[in-house]
Amino acid sequence: MSQPVQPPNQPQQPYGGQPADGNPYAAGPGAAAPAPTGNPYGEQPPAPTGNPYGNQPPASTGNPYGNQPPASTGNPFGNPQGQPAPFGGGAPFAPAPPASPVRNGLALGVLVAFGAALVASVLYGVLLGSIEREFGYAAIGVGFLVGFAAAKLGGANPVTIAAAAVFSVGAVYFGQLIGYAMVMADAAQVSFSEVFLDHFDTVTRVWKEDADFMRYVFIALGAIAAIGGAKKAN
Repeated sequence: MSQPVQPPNQPQQPYGGQPADGNPYAAGPGAAAPAPTGNPYGEQPPAPTGNPYGNQPPASTGNPYGNQPPASTGNPFGNPQGQPAPFGGGAPFAPAPPASPVRNGLALGVLVAFGAALVASVLYGVLLGSIEREFGYAAIGVGFLVGFAAAKLGGANPVTIAAAAVFSVGAVYFGQLIGYAMVMADAAQVSFSEVFLDHFDTVTRVWKEDADFMRYVFIALGAIAAIGGAKKAN
């Protein structure tokens, strides 16, 4: 029997050839198909990421009204942008305003009037106890000294002038008690401190018994002189 003659120079397909143009069946008969890649269904879209609804907007944060401005901190005037204040507190405290010069002058004037009244009363009492008599010019000098010193250092404030007048009344009265205690201590041959401190009630009783109209006039003159001294200082 005769066999058909093969045409010359016919191309042969080697075993194990690669598929032509991505077609696994174009390798011809007897060619081995490429090994599967583990995916029997070919190229598939990527697996879902756990969100069955695709790309959705982010979940709500618990605020049903969306992005609202932050809650007020209780201060309707401070921090309008809602930014937190330094150190985690509320609105920062405003610095305290400086003390008023008028208030400082008033306090200084009252203190000076009180100190001047103490000094003047001691001088007045020593003078009365030394000469054992009382005269009006000394009381006027006490009031003038208190009023002048208070107004000179504290200013001619009405409160300062009133304080100087009141302290002058006390200075004249206290000075008269000192003078009485000195006279009584000299008569009893005891120390001044013993009479003035241990028997102060006796000193005041004797002063009331001897008080007359002119004594109260001297006290009033001290207050009037304090007002005049305060006006003279300015």
